[in-house]
Amino acid sequence: MMWKIFRTPRYRLVATLPTPLERANRLGEDLGIELYIKRDDVMELAMGGNKVRKLEFILGDALSRGSDTLITRGAIHSNHARLTAAAARKAGLDVYLVLTPPGSREPQGNLLLDMMLGANVIFAVETQDADKIMQDLARVLEEKGRKPYVIPGGGASPHGVLGYAMASLEIIQQLYMLGKKPMYIVHATGTGATQAGLILGMRMLGASDVAIIGISNGRKKDEVRERIYRLVRNTMEIFSIDVKIDSDDIVVFDDYIFGGYASITKEVVETLKLVARREGLILDPVYTAKAMYGLIDLVKRGYIDKRSTVVFLHTGGTPINFQYSSIISRYMQHHE
Repeated sequence: MMWKIFRTPRYRLVATLPTPLERANRLGEDLGIELYIKRDDVMELAMGGNKVRKLEFILGDALSRGSDTLITRGAIHSNHARLTAAAARKAGLDVYLVLTPPGSREPQGNLLLDMMLGANVIFAVETQDADKIMQDLARVLEEKGRKPYVIPGGGASPHGVLGYAMASLEIIQQLYMLGKKPMYIVHATGTGATQAGLILGMRMLGASDVAIIGISNGRKKDEVRERIYRLVRNTMEIFSIDVKIDSDDIVVFDDYIFGGYASITKEVVETLKLVARREGLILDPVYTAKAMYGLIDLVKRGYIDKRSTVVFLHTGGTPINFQYSSIISRYMQHHE
């Protein structure tokens, strides 16, 4: 069934695939598991990240429709916004970003890169206003003869889902070459397209026994699971993919939010430090550090079996460290 994805319009943004699969020997030994890091932070486009895979298919659809402008939304520190701006410039399109709280409007981290890329930035006062602002903007642009394409936050659309359905094949092939098969794939989940794609891709490959574990970065697990299930069903319907997926197949933990989305605590910073110092690997404080904290705790709790093969999907986000450097450094100095 993967041929259906191969036939879907795709605008290539990544020249070098597969992204690296790096064995985390020291951290894995500490935990008693065989731990691999899928380095989707290592991509050519604008410092990389999981949104690049989604945007290849989203951009393919936009260009096939003759669109000349991309419009999307995200938090002020949004990786998705940064990469949408970069993808638009790569394809010669205009781009509008509707950015919402939380976060400072001081130009640093991802926001600085948005501006460097020349994105038209609109700040929304309230997060719930963003979708209306995008739709109103699209109407105004259409009245001027433009052809805007609105992308949901996080690239959470059926075309975005295809990015990680394809990545599933990449992960399986890389581990197969090592004589391994993943038992668990752990990653940060929020808008849901990454997890939806991994679940769908593994089912299409006949690897339904691989547990796809999403660590929520802010939303309650029931809301995230509902989003993911809806995305999976819509994607299957639009692209005529016939596999069996139940809502029970969607595993999300909301135990590691630490106060809410973009809430940075000492636990989060301690995880950043731990992974940096054990593996030389840089995570971020909003998404991947919380996901790694969740992975570590799930091993300690016995949910993830000892001696199992575990893949941690590094979804990117390095620039966020600079956007929240004052908070991170305060915790680091206090606990050194």
